[in-house]
Formats: sequence, structure tokens, C-alpha cells
Amino acid sequence: MLRIAVPNKGSLSEPASAMLHEAGYRQRKDRRELVLVDAENEVEFFFLRPRDIAVYVGSGKLDIGITGRDLLLDSGAQAEEIMQLGFAGSTFRYATRPGTAREVTDFGGMTVATSFSGLVTQHLADHGVNASVVHLDGAVETAIQLGVAEIIADVVETGTTLRNAGLEIIGEPILKSEAVVIRGKGAPEDDPKVRQFLRRMQGVLVARRYVMMDYDIRVEHVEKAVALTPGLESPTVSPLHHEGWVAVRSMVPSKDAQRIMDELYELGARAILTTGIHACRL
Repeated sequence: MLRIAVPNKGSLSEPASAMLHEAGYRQRKDRRELVLVDAENEVEFFFLRPRDIAVYVGSGKLDIGITGRDLLLDSGAQAEEIMQLGFAGSTFRYATRPGTAREVTDFGGMTVATSFSGLVTQHLADHGVNASVVHLDGAVETAIQLGVAEIIADVVETGTTLRNAGLEIIGEPILKSEAVVIRGKGAPEDDPKVRQFLRRMQGVLVARRYVMMDYDIRVEHVEKAVALTPGLESPTVSPLHHEGWVAVRSMVPSKDAQRIMDELYELGARAILTTGIHACRL
């Protein structure tokens, strides 16, 4: 049975459970439930603190897990990223009072406050910077005001919170993070249960990005229409009972669907329909 770690709370929890549900796996109905056995799919889910997941997976106690790239790298665990999941995106950056520093190389002799001390310590070492790192749990914006540090390192979305605290973002991003699937370093790469899990998750990602488009068009316009809707491999083209017309079916990116429908209509296509894709295998 495949043993999978899933975030039990925080910004990773609900999107991860939703994606697993779309992939056909059972998910818990009670947040107090810490272990869930999905016997039909031969999977056992363990709902853990997001920060602990990399440690459990890296130790080999669990086969794979879903966590953030930032949490994986900060943990220092013997685990590695094997798939990006496309949600919980964030950017990790330095910030300070205006005029304090401009780049990470200016941090020598200063103190950096962060909730990701492992990640920041490694980043400073990679840049040859001799600076102290103070670990704080929770919001770190007040660390500078209270004199705990000259620099902070934290997740930045819009930057509004930092600006309200009188701080400015400096230097290049430390890391761009998102939810990822991880496994232990040295774990077998050809495990059929893991491969099946990854195929299911990949199927959800594709299903979320594409819609199925169907339309009717005259045969003399098929080539131009197909150029707009090439599909992943090739569209399906079928003759209609009405002579001179064909039906076309193809997957198209959902973000482009409305524009493509407009262009197809201008070409003479009619009965243009889009339908959602709930699951797929490529």
C-alpha cells in the first residue's frame, strides 16, 4: 500500500485534498482524522503538519508527500521534488528599511530574521555572506522595528504588508515556491504505485488547463480551423450527414477558449461547444 503524506492545515491543505479528490482518491471528512485508508486505490494517507512532511518522507517512513518547495528545502531532509502541482505559489525574498542594503552581498555582519532559517542560512552561504540568522515563528515584519534584526526574509505576495511596515524588498528572489510532490532521496524511481499516482495527478493538471471543444465546419475551411485547434496530438475530424460539412473535436487551453471560439466563428464554424474535462491520461 502506498503511504502518502498530506498537509493537515494551512494554505496547502485544502488545494491538496481537492486535487487528490479529483484524482479519484478518498479524502477525509473530519479534520481530526489523521490517517485515512483508501483500500480501493491501495493508498494510505497521513495528514501531517506541512513542515514535518519532508522529514517523514526523507526518513523513508512514508513513500511520498505533498508539501511546499520552500518547506522541503528549509527542512534539510533527505527528500527531493519529483512533480510540480501548480498551486500555493509564493516568492521568498529579503526586505529591510530603505538605505540599509541593496543586495544580499551587503548583509555581512548583519542579522536576518526569518521563519525559514535553514533555507536562508544556505542561501547566505551560497553567496559567501557572513551574517547571523535568527529563527522566528510567525510574522517577522516587526523584527526590524524591535531591533531583533536588520533584515527579514519572508514569503512575499503583493508586498503590501512590508510597505505598511516601512520596509522595501531588496535583491533577487531567494526562491519561487509552489506545492510539489516529494519522495526520499535514493527511493526507487520505477515504483509502479508511485508512477500511477503521478499519472493521476498529471491527469488532473491537464484536465484543469484544457477544455474539449466541438464544432461543425465546411470541409474547405478545415485546415484553417485545425490550425486554431491542433489538440495535443491531432484533432478528430468526422464527416456529417450534411454533405460538405465535418465535425471537429479537439482539446484547447481553457484560457484561450473564448478567443478560439470567436476565430472559429469568423471562419464559418457553427455549433461550437466547450465541455470541461474531469480526468485524462496522456
